[in-house]
Amino acid sequence: MPPEDEPLTEAPSARSVLVVDDDSTLRSRLAAAFRQRGYEAAEASNEREACALASEDSPEYAVVDLRLGVESGLDVVRALKAIDSETKIVVLTGYGSIATAMDAVRLGATGYITKPADVDDVLAAFARGDAAAVPPSAGYAAPSLARAEWEHINRVLADCDGNISEAARRLKIHRRSLQRKLQKRPPRE
Repeated sequence: MPPEDEPLTEAPSARSVLVVDDDSTLRSRLAAAFRQRGYEAAEASNEREACALASEDSPEYAVVDLRLGVESGLDVVRALKAIDSETKIVVLTGYGSIATAMDAVRLGATGYITKPADVDDVLAAFARGDAAAVPPSAGYAAPSLARAEWEHINRVLADCDGNISEAARRLKIHRRSLQRKLQKRPPRE
């Protein structure tokens, strides 16, 4: 049995994983990598397919992309947890933010990792989720003011379900100003 801080690399018995991503190439490669490690991997491209597969045979693990075309992966997390609260879920995203990470964890996700990520990164996230919580480091570095602003803007936007006009009203800034801020890359820590 591997130590708690090492990622699981092989499934001791046929564990099941559901890979939910609208990018068929990434989805099939990730599922194939899980199969090579002894997992039974199912694939879905949207919430409807994921729920149908999970209702039929609830997976032990799920990997869910945050953005599934026009759908939100957070809705998939919510639906999978409603089907089976024991399913461990890792959310993958190319658009990482503290706000969406907090939303994912609040909905029951075990982990949250940014792309590019491979199966080893996903397995490590599952292993971290299984490990006991580690107390925060005494050397915590506060984010920059620009990063904090970017995170706050994305949190408000998420609360408004992506409605830029409503988010601008809540932030008390002009809609175009908000659009310009959203077009910029997130500032580094």
